[in-house]
Amino acid sequence: MTAAREYEFTRRDFDYLRRISNQHTGIVVTDDKFDMFYSRLARRVRALGLSSFADYCDYLDKPAHEGELVELVNALTTNLTSFFRENHHFEFLAHRALPSLVEKNRSTRSLRIWSAGCSTGEEPYSLAITLRENQHLLRGWDAQILASDIDSNVLSHAQAGIYAASRVEGMSKQRLKSFFLKGTGSNLGKVRVRPELHNGMQFKLVNLMHKLPVEQQDVIFCRNVIIYFDKDTKRQLLNKFADALSPHGYLFVGHSESLHQVTDRFKLIGNTVYEKVR
Repeated sequence: MTAAREYEFTRRDFDYLRRISNQHTGIVVTDDKFDMFYSRLARRVRALGLSSFADYCDYLDKPAHEGELVELVNALTTNLTSFFRENHHFEFLAHRALPSLVEKNRSTRSLRIWSAGCSTGEEPYSLAITLRENQHLLRGWDAQILASDIDSNVLSHAQAGIYAASRVEGMSKQRLKSFFLKGTGSNLGKVRVRPELHNGMQFKLVNLMHKLPVEQQDVIFCRNVIIYFDKDTKRQLLNKFADALSPHGYLFVGHSESLHQVTDRFKLIGNTVYEKVR
């Protein structure tokens, strides 16, 4: 027997909410997300002192409440990540992409990497650690990492760089010693990234459905993001990424994502690693 819901939530409410979610984020929401929408958005109905999801839909429909769209996106965005997730990507970056980019950018001595959909920050810090571990290639270079997400809450978490100790379990002792500090006081039992990992890193709230705020990137990590989009939205976003990448720049996508029959602007050169070809 299903427990009674705190608030009435109809199919009409669900269809309205997933439509505006799609318009704002590009994410395609299937019918099986009905219960997930209720559980994640009921807290917003409660926080606003509303009596039903119909009231919440009316609330969102008013221009004066446009800021609530940010809260809606924050509530619905799935953020699953870890340090050096899909480690083969960081190995490829260190051993193949970086040497190639150092040769290609020798005249400018600059490197630009974008973590698009950075979630709570494990990915951009993993990128920063990879650059630090290969700093012999980048001495005197201007190396910058942009970390962006559509969720303002996780972006704040990423910028703080403080994590439960369990998040770094399995990382080598050398990496822990070199790049993390043990938390003290209110952060006891946690770790925080060393301040030097913030050098050359910028955090920015970015909606990938809007005009991208970057150009001439050498590397884009956008993993486990396009899987939520329909084919047309994927094609539009991949065209934006191609435009934002420098010639022969690299695009890293998630393990279950493919660009096959979506775009011809990239070629596959590694395990879910693509090179811009036009």
